[in-house]
Amino acid sequence: MSLAPRVVLVHRTTEYEELVARHGTHGQAAFFLSSRGRNIEEVAERHRRAREALAEVVSVVPLTWRQARVERADLDRFLFAPEDVVVVVGQDGLVANVAKYLTGQPVVGIDTDPGRNPGVLVRHRAGDAGALLAAARGGHADELTMVEAVADDTQRLVALNEIYLGAAGHQTARYRLGLDEYGGAVEPQASSGVLVGTGTGATGWLRSVWQERGGEQPLPGPTDDRLLWFVREAWPSPATGTSLVAGELTASGRLSLTVESDRLIVFGDGMEGDAVELTWGQTVRVGVAGVRLRLVG
Repeated sequence: MSLAPRVVLVHRTTEYEELVARHGTHGQAAFFLSSRGRNIEEVAERHRRAREALAEVVSVVPLTWRQARVERADLDRFLFAPEDVVVVVGQDGLVANVAKYLTGQPVVGIDTDPGRNPGVLVRHRAGDAGALLAAARGGHADELTMVEAVADDTQRLVALNEIYLGAAGHQTARYRLGLDEYGGAVEPQASSGVLVGTGTGATGWLRSVWQERGGEQPLPGPTDDRLLWFVREAWPSPATGTSLVAGELTASGRLSLTVESDRLIVFGDGMEGDAVELTWGQTVRVGVAGVRLRLVG
């Protein structure tokens, strides 16, 4: 007999909860904010909306389904199952945070603060949750392209928006950059790091770099099997070049980076605390991931 579906509700600690935890009471948190020209009622109201949205989603989960909750900080310790339906209640970035831990489970994004969030990934309101759960079980979802980095020691990292490769603490990263395309060109570089992004990431960090470079290459769409990559602030010297600073990766293309520093890191979607660490001589290859994010609606 197959298991009943499990709804996994993903949320994060609100700013209000963090303030009260840090300062002890509502009143002390209010005093702290007022000393900096802010009103705690605005923060408390966003907290109330977030918790009301979470409660509304819980109320429409079928009684025969199982339930679990996981906070953003605990995602790397939570075990997702194949039969899960993941409901993200919060901001767009929370969908990206959870995407790297999934293997094809459908995801429903619920916006707790319409008008404040862009709504690119949290596309729906809490009142739509019942119909969305039914759609998720029916297999209706957009297949969003993801990016992956695989190191030569089998470490692997997957991201929905972008992967960053560089030095911790924003120091100069030294490495050899290689491309499968363009005759397998290789160039030693010193830079602020390399950014490789998807069509979903084209609404965030990738877009800002793309605009800075003049927007010559067309941005990929969220479901396109195409990535864009940029080298940030490449430094020319007798030993390092600047000819390979931007490009496109097709579904089969790979960008390789061989470390020529004591330590470089690779992280995805801004989660530097969950990074892959590389040492001198190691190579990592980046390209379109074999897995996709299945976003309902």
